[in-house]
Amino acid sequence: MMQDTSRLAIHTITTKPWPIEEAIDRYAQAGVKGISVWRDALDGRNAAKIGERIRSAGLSIVATVRGGFFPALSEGERQARIDDNKAFIRLSAELGSPLLVIVPGAHPGQSLAESRRQIRKGIEAILKEAETSGVRLAIEPLHPMYSDTRSAIVTLEQANDLCRELEHPLLGVAIDVYHLWWDPNLPREIERSGKGNKIFAFHVCDWKSPTTDFLNDRGLMGEGCIDIPGIRREVEKNGFSGFIEVEIFSTRYWSMDQQEFLGKIVEAYQRHV
Repeated sequence: MMQDTSRLAIHTITTKPWPIEEAIDRYAQAGVKGISVWRDALDGRNAAKIGERIRSAGLSIVATVRGGFFPALSEGERQARIDDNKAFIRLSAELGSPLLVIVPGAHPGQSLAESRRQIRKGIEAILKEAETSGVRLAIEPLHPMYSDTRSAIVTLEQANDLCRELEHPLLGVAIDVYHLWWDPNLPREIERSGKGNKIFAFHVCDWKSPTTDFLNDRGLMGEGCIDIPGIRREVEKNGFSGFIEVEIFSTRYWSMDQQEFLGKIVEAYQRHV
């Protein structure tokens, strides 16, 4: 039985070949109700005007993506990344986004422990800007295969620990099934996130087996081995009632007709989420 799409949101990166203006119009026509805007989609554009266009189309702005990437070998580079995150928070507020997703970052030239220390300091340094702008921050733990350059935070437990250490109402977590489905402690940590009202975002796609590329071969929901409905039940049991965001990196899907792909997304959401 087909389900409604009232909680379906799509990340602009999912239909990367479309400029944001076309993505807005096409999503709205397809019955999608939310959009998460990647920073590159705003290049050369007035964020406030794009925000107005999104809302006029009947879409909710769910989040901007992605801040973070705090670790670096030099203090100057770390400060530059903090400054860049503050600028992105302001841009998010200008767009009208209530949430900025943080991909923590890592650097292969230093220990994971040092990268984690720098992540903590980086997030701490941008909290005041988040307060001023009224933008929440969601730490997104990434799959361990990205520990070298993309994220030293690889489990929901680590993200929860960081939220507990920094103890700020605007700081929570983004739960992405692609990154966390493998973790035997996931139900426990989702419950922990829920008790602290820290589940700020929920992202879906699927893990294809075998996969041909660990970054750009994500599957449509139902195309792989992730128990997406089961994880959805866990997050909802623990208080999450927000948008369910489709985030797919796929050279295969980017190469096809994007309107056809959008139809597949809506159908997969209805059948498998």
